[in-house]
Amino acid sequence: MTHRLDDIIALFDGLFMPDYRTRLVRGGDEPLYLPADERCDYHRVIFARGFYASALHEISHWCIAGARRRRLEDYGYWYLPDGRDADQQQAFENAEVAPQALELLLAEACGHPFNVSVDNLGELEVDRDAFQRRVEARAARYREEGLPSRAAALVAALRAYYHHGYSLEAAIDLGLTSAPLPV
Repeated sequence: MTHRLDDIIALFDGLFMPDYRTRLVRGGDEPLYLPADERCDYHRVIFARGFYASALHEISHWCIAGARRRRLEDYGYWYLPDGRDADQQQAFENAEVAPQALELLLAEACGHPFNVSVDNLGELEVDRDAFQRRVEARAARYREEGLPSRAAALVAALRAYYHHGYSLEAAIDLGLTSAPLPV
């Protein structure tokens, strides 16, 4: 199965540009979310270096962010880079469980590999397996309790396109009709 960036961009933009004025954008070294401003009249979910997995991850953050957070650059969060201490790493993992669980479900929906990211290359030894179990448990909870509406729409469109051979337009239509999208 081929995972072209143009396809995930078209699916995302087709689903979310009309009602949310939000586009998925290929970026440089670092991902970023930028709300609309005087220079750009739409919001941008910018994923890193043209990586498909980065697109899925950044989309998962956007699908979870509420309306207030989506008005703030990077949803109002401050990112602490590599080299975190144990407390900082625990806070990072706590904040990342839900987005990575959603990313796992998005990856399944399009048949793309998923790997958890502990995102810390410093001296601290990180229990990647324990974090993986937490992410999988949260994904199971999403399956049982349901996905946020924007995530549900995207999952439906991804499945239709990647697993059932729908055209991009038909997959977008299915995503739009399968999950009502509140503004």
